[in-house]
Amino acid sequence: MRLAAALASLVLLAACGSAQAERAPLTGAPVKAMTEAGVLVGREADGVKAFRGAPYAAAPVGPFRWRPPQPAAKWTGERDATHFGSDCLQHPLPKAFDPGSGQPMSEDCLYLNVWAPAGAGRHPVMVWIHGGGFTIGSGALAATDGAALARQGVVVVTFNYRLGRFGFFAHPALAQTHELQGNYGFMDQIAALRWVQRNIAAFGGDPDDITLVGESAGGGSVLTLMSSPMAHGLFQKAIVESGGGRDRPPTLEAGADGFPAGYAAGQAFAARTGAADAAALRALPASTVLGDLGFFNNRGRSDYSGPMIDGRVVIATTAETFTAGREAPVPMIIGFNSGELASAAALMGPMAKMMAAGFGPREAGIRHAYDPDGGSAGFNRDFISDLIFAEPARFLAATHARNGRPTFLYQFSYVAEAKRKDGALAGHASEIPYVFGVVGESEPGATAADRAAGELASGFWASFVKSGRPADPARWPAYSAAADTLMDISATGAAPLAGRTKTRLDALAAAQAPH
Repeated sequence: MRLAAALASLVLLAACGSAQAERAPLTGAPVKAMTEAGVLVGREADGVKAFRGAPYAAAPVGPFRWRPPQPAAKWTGERDATHFGSDCLQHPLPKAFDPGSGQPMSEDCLYLNVWAPAGAGRHPVMVWIHGGGFTIGSGALAATDGAALARQGVVVVTFNYRLGRFGFFAHPALAQTHELQGNYGFMDQIAALRWVQRNIAAFGGDPDDITLVGESAGGGSVLTLMSSPMAHGLFQKAIVESGGGRDRPPTLEAGADGFPAGYAAGQAFAARTGAADAAALRALPASTVLGDLGFFNNRGRSDYSGPMIDGRVVIATTAETFTAGREAPVPMIIGFNSGELASAAALMGPMAKMMAAGFGPREAGIRHAYDPDGGSAGFNRDFISDLIFAEPARFLAATHARNGRPTFLYQFSYVAEAKRKDGALAGHASEIPYVFGVVGESEPGATAADRAAGELASGFWASFVKSGRPADPARWPAYSAAADTLMDISATGAAPLAGRTKTRLDALAAAQAPH
């Protein structure tokens, strides 16, 4: 399933790449915030205080490479906070498909950014985790600018975390130098949340009212942190956008889903580079560690770099944790887009056929749910999207609600007016500028209808951050497996969804149930 998502993503990113342009330095009146490490000087303009490039941990370089994040060094005087910090090292996608943030890249990349309502007050906080398959991404994208949400009374935090082999790497030699292994990117996310708890009051935020939000790999990260004992208590609400939830990652010592064990992948890399011990590994040039590993080639048997079950940060799969009722007991919005991978239907058809065959005698029932007439158009367009994103979202919503947690399930279906052709659906990541309320600023050619849809979507998210509900109960009721209330977010707001989508998800759920 990871391979299927990767093959389609180049097409999908072309649809949302326009939202990711270079960022100009902050302007406006100087404004200060006193953090535990020193004074930050940002800017205030249009009712928003903004701070960029605040270090939340020490640079993970030299002896700190492949270690849990360490405290950031303190500084004297005032630190300029008008520029973003460097993005973490990665191989960006071609700019024609994904313009990225425009920031330089460095192994020294553990920085965060804050947008807060101007003036006094104590406001709820939204912490955003970016996506990118754990190999690309940035907390400095135009589509995730927090100013519009700040104007709705929300403090917004975005941040970078270690990616690729810098963020997800294990080797037996490293186990001799520290206990926590492998998932350094998740450790960074936890460190950022702890920084927020300790410092966000200086920006007008409430450290006891934090909502964790993420999309794609970021959504998967939210699920992981909901499942990790190390993150419990660090946030009070959660939003998961297209985060999957059915994956089974390898452990440190055993492979899974065709991928090697974490230690095996690390040992294969060390053998190729001639690094015999922890010191030698940490002394490797950053370019060697980065290698050619990127979004499309981090899934080979010896080059796998991604989440792993390490027994401390990640102790089980998301599905296992939710099923056992051990996930964080917090209100949650979870959902998916109407056409996650639909724009790549021609590319996905052969892989969909192969993956459906893995269901054996249950394949016929699945295919009938997509194409009752015996064709294959609906199956090719929707099967993998549903398998990776939609069905896991509904499964986790039902499980979380059964465990007694307030839960809200959605499908985002709005498509920008300029992209409505040939029955276009809402592709992967296309909701991001809408829920951030930045459609008018970050989407070239956005219409009045597009901007209005953004106001609606960001209003749902802001409402949830503030109150634990995306809207009043009459407009968006909580989910229960019995009622199966799947809300469709479109141009007119949110409304219950029925029809073919539920039929497809029912078929997939039945096929994946124990037999």
